[in-house]
Amino acid sequence: MKIAYFDCFSGISGDMTLGAFVDAGLDLAVLKERLGQLPIHGYELSAEKVKRAGICGTKVHVIISQKDEHRHKHHNHHHSQYNFSDIQTIIEKSNLHHDIKKDSIRIFHRLATVEAKVHNTSIEEVHFHEVGAIDSIVDIVGSVIALKHTGIEKIYFSPIPTGHGYTMCEHGTFPVPPPAVAELLKGHLLKSVDIAKELTTPTGAAIVTTLGEGIHTIPEMRILQVGYGAGSYHDSTIPNLLRVIIGEITPGKETDEMWVVETNIDNMSGEIIGYVMDKLFEAGAVDVYFTPIQMKKERPGIIISALVPERNLSSVESVLFDQTATFGIRKYKVIRTILTREFKEFDTRLGKIKVKIGKFHEDIKSFSPEYEDCKRIAEEKGIPLKHVYRIISKDLENHEFLK
Repeated sequence: MKIAYFDCFSGISGDMTLGAFVDAGLDLAVLKERLGQLPIHGYELSAEKVKRAGICGTKVHVIISQKDEHRHKHHNHHHSQYNFSDIQTIIEKSNLHHDIKKDSIRIFHRLATVEAKVHNTSIEEVHFHEVGAIDSIVDIVGSVIALKHTGIEKIYFSPIPTGHGYTMCEHGTFPVPPPAVAELLKGHLLKSVDIAKELTTPTGAAIVTTLGEGIHTIPEMRILQVGYGAGSYHDSTIPNLLRVIIGEITPGKETDEMWVVETNIDNMSGEIIGYVMDKLFEAGAVDVYFTPIQMKKERPGIIISALVPERNLSSVESVLFDQTATFGIRKYKVIRTILTREFKEFDTRLGKIKVKIGKFHEDIKSFSPEYEDCKRIAEEKGIPLKHVYRIISKDLENHEFLK
């Protein structure tokens, strides 16, 4: 599987995203040809090699012609006044691939939803201002084109720095990060940097948070291409660049990043602890388990451990503090390597049953009948569950597909 890791060490914007893919080998002529399928005119797209703090990258420029600006103003349709429906119509009327249209509209819809919340209005009343101008349409649709043309199937991104200070927006001077960026980055990990500038724009934040998954460290992969997309400002200490690393995950296995959240308990009953497990699963833990331990003053106790994706971390922490007697929790990152999983239905002597199959390099390494199906058969036929497992397992072992 081909993936892209957005290393946002100096923030992210739409033009930095385009620059990174052009720098990684995307032909600018191909990008221009695809963008030419949009029913918009009056802009030019160019790219140049630049240096930021000694590192070479590609700066993509989207230049709006003065003639086009005047024409839009004359008809009271200046490009900065497009609303979501206008942009959706522009994208849907293009001859671009369906997947490109769908993802581009998803990004703009998310931007419209966030802007509507920030300004306490409806999506259709939002005039996109910075994010709705022609250059942002080119940035967003162009970025989706780049991802699809490069064959990216999965997107990951690093913790994102926003910078600090103030920035000029359509509605005045806003703090950094601007309200829209703060909303877009909810639930994602931020990185603190002492740079008094707006490092992450609404367009850049919308692209990665709509299409990607935030992780703490670079995923395990074989690197194929690396590209650096340049931003507009110069800093002698931190290069104003977005690095995109394109690679392949080893076929037959997947890796992901999780949090392990734990706490020690020695003063709660088994009934309550069992209830806590249910609540942890409801909060988004992918696994929960208990480990018996010996605590201070010779008290028997348990460790409650939960395996949690980043997006559900705060919910799981809240359950532990609300539902247990703990005074504190600990947490640490882990990387899982998991078999590629699929479900297949088989005919057995006891009827049809779903089986979970785990593969590595297309070789079957493990299979297991689904518990709920086994339980249903045991109850319908009035036989012990252990006998159901034994009979079905024997049938599966002899099945040609699983040999």
